[in-house]
Amino acid sequence: MKNNLNELTPKKIVEFLDKYIVGQTQAKKAIAIALRSRYRRSKLPDDIKEDVIPKNILMIGPTGVGKTEIAKRVAKIVNAPFVKLEATKFTEIGYVGRDVESIVRDLASVGYETAKTQELEKVYAQAEKIAMSRILDILVPPVKKKISIYEENREEEEGIKKTREKFREKLEKGEFDDKIIEITIEEKDLSMQIPFIEVSQPMMEDFDSNLKNLLSNMIPSKKKTKKVAIKEAKEILKEEEAYNLIDKEKVKEIARDIVSNMGIVFIDEIDKIAGKTAGGGPDISREGVQRDLLPIIEGNAINTKIGVIKTDHILFIAAGAFHQTKPSDLIPELQGRFPIRVELQALTKDDFYKILTQPKNALIKQYIELLKTEGVNLTFTDEAIKKVSELAEYFNEKNENIGARRLHTLIEKVLEDILFEAPDVQSNDVIIDDKYVLQKVADVVENLDLSKYIL
Repeated sequence: MKNNLNELTPKKIVEFLDKYIVGQTQAKKAIAIALRSRYRRSKLPDDIKEDVIPKNILMIGPTGVGKTEIAKRVAKIVNAPFVKLEATKFTEIGYVGRDVESIVRDLASVGYETAKTQELEKVYAQAEKIAMSRILDILVPPVKKKISIYEENREEEEGIKKTREKFREKLEKGEFDDKIIEITIEEKDLSMQIPFIEVSQPMMEDFDSNLKNLLSNMIPSKKKTKKVAIKEAKEILKEEEAYNLIDKEKVKEIARDIVSNMGIVFIDEIDKIAGKTAGGGPDISREGVQRDLLPIIEGNAINTKIGVIKTDHILFIAAGAFHQTKPSDLIPELQGRFPIRVELQALTKDDFYKILTQPKNALIKQYIELLKTEGVNLTFTDEAIKKVSELAEYFNEKNENIGARRLHTLIEKVLEDILFEAPDVQSNDVIIDDKYVLQKVADVVENLDLSKYIL
């Protein structure tokens, strides 16, 4: 589902999210409002538009309750550039870890691919015609333009033209799809020709990018021939011709616009950099990481491979469990940049039951489809699904609460033997009931100390 923002009311966004994520209505509403506000801002006069900043969101809740999934699904709705990262990544190397500006550079890369895809789609029809002509030239070489005084030569030229037209019709109908031909494609693979050292410093990264662009224009393209079926050749040549047709500078311009105005950054585990720790050690960098993140979230201009990106209107969504800390442990300046707070609830057995049965990508539906590929018809009784839901709640209470992720380990444990034996089973129908579920996890239930390693 990829729509323009004007088609997406907050209610429609929530309805879409409901297809994939159970519960968490408050979080869905908050993010739906934030997304709609972007549309509202786009309709404002330019002198007001710049001053309207996005209302960043802080999601509070245990792991596995849908925080990341909500953000990812929302980005997909409008085909917005999306980057997910863990706040702890900036504390792992020494005291400062990864350069925080890399967040925007990563988002710029995603935005460029998004813009390139949009522009490629516009020229695919034209590129397909050019690709077909290239294949036709291989099958029936064109007539060289020349003025002939001999009647027989003119007849030969006319014959070749008629043959090409017949072949073109057959080519368009797919009658030659299985025929193998040899095609020549261009390659500009600088990594194979010139050694480059990957660096993380922003200035060096820009220099590295500019140097590659300069040398790509100086070094001639490599020609590569390969034998493929015509069906595959159509796609390869269409992609190559489409890429040659698009305006690369225009792609960068579009990318800068969608990153600056539509980009979404999801910062997970923000609770891990909250609070102050007495003494030394890596934790001393927590407040430092917060202060490094602050300029990006407040609004800054970052130099990237597609040009300068302003972060003033990028939507930031932060999330954390906040078991040992609380949002007020973040520095006041950062707290102020996340005015919308939503709390996600821990999942119950009723939620687990819905997760297993309702979403379009429900876990049980996935396993049923996977086993169908082996000719096995898998069926879960309603009692079995309820039992798995009860066990998920039980294990989350007794061990670490990992939310819906517990369902993955439980289902995998229940189906372990079936998944292993599926290619060799004689019976095509397999029914999972509550007794079978209990039988498969009985040894784990009896030994909770062991269960934390298994489930």
